[in-house]
Amino acid sequence: MSARERPATGARSVWLVLLLALACAAVLLIALPEDDREGDAACRPRTVASWGADDGTTGKFARYGDDMTRTDDWTGGDGTHSVRLPDGRVLWLFSDTFLGQVHAPPNQAGQPHSWRDTNTPMVRNSAVVMSRSGALERTLAAPLFPDPAPQQWRWPVAARVEPRSPGSDEQVVRVLLWTRTASQGPWIYGVPVATEVATLSLPDLRVEGIVEVSDQRPVGDPEKRVLYGTTTADEDGWTYVFGGTDAQAASRPSSDAHVARVPHGALADASAWEYWDGEAWGHDVTSRPVLGDGKRKGVGSAFTVVRDEGTYVLFTMAAGAEGLTTVTSYWSCSPTGPWHGPARAFEAPLPEDSAVQKDAAAYNPQAHPALGGDGRVVLSYDVNWLDATPATAQANVSRNVSLYRPRFVSLRLAAAR
Repeated sequence: MSARERPATGARSVWLVLLLALACAAVLLIALPEDDREGDAACRPRTVASWGADDGTTGKFARYGDDMTRTDDWTGGDGTHSVRLPDGRVLWLFSDTFLGQVHAPPNQAGQPHSWRDTNTPMVRNSAVVMSRSGALERTLAAPLFPDPAPQQWRWPVAARVEPRSPGSDEQVVRVLLWTRTASQGPWIYGVPVATEVATLSLPDLRVEGIVEVSDQRPVGDPEKRVLYGTTTADEDGWTYVFGGTDAQAASRPSSDAHVARVPHGALADASAWEYWDGEAWGHDVTSRPVLGDGKRKGVGSAFTVVRDEGTYVLFTMAAGAEGLTTVTSYWSCSPTGPWHGPARAFEAPLPEDSAVQKDAAAYNPQAHPALGGDGRVVLSYDVNWLDATPATAQANVSRNVSLYRPRFVSLRLAAAR
């Protein structure tokens, strides 16, 4: 070989360095799970770039609740979830709900707020239909989902439109339900029992049936029971169903997030559910948390997940006492994690009232894709009176009806630095 044909020693060294770098990069890519390659263009760290109160949507529910055209419809509720129907309507689902009348101010204490009687009827769940134009039209007969047994009730959580069965052309609404049973402190809001799925027909929204998909009664410690359905996400023919533990709901510490998955069209088939055990998917209902360390990292008992291109973003009330009004977020390249955060937080605005500012708490942030668009994420959150006695809390929210209604914020996500 001539001198012209031989590479120079310096050039050979450069090539060796480049080859070594490429080999290392390949090793790193092989070592990372396929859906957790944080350098992939489809997945990037995300955080809240800006946010503001969505007074327009908050006002819609205030006006609907105050409207006394009918006296058997929704006047307030929490546990706010929504799903867009194929014909463009939006179905809103609520947990504990006040019906009856709302009176114009001043209220019984002379304060300038609309109010309701303390003996106003309350049901365990309800559903409100929003028209294609965005007007709240009517409340379905409440409760929509009957109690499964004495001293037990059902709270609706995430809902979605899916095929009646995998591959079917007929669509139905599937609503995930949390079943709870009455108890005393610290379980003043009931002990977790099971996750169920209700099927509603379209377009008339008639409840066709309810099936149990995850029985948690064999789990002796109520703090370790997982209820699924606080939020869902779609990817590659699967519905990912997120759930969590309660961790003594009365004291508001950090809870753990879990995840299951179900093929599209099979939410009502318990045998189709798969649970993440920390390493793989399986049919054993026992799962491992994907987020939560019992301290700084964790979720409230209700949280929400949105998809921003290739990144999953989870919104929750902040862990511990900070979470009384503060919404924070985590991000991940996969529903199973790892979840990174907590990221930048923001304060959920409370009704403008000095007593409310002092003694109320925000909870249950939920995303509403039917209201978003143009890069915006619309979140609702619920507001309630801080009191360990449900009867006292109910009396306070009756004195000021703005408390027990969903409030909304609109936000935008951006790359985290």
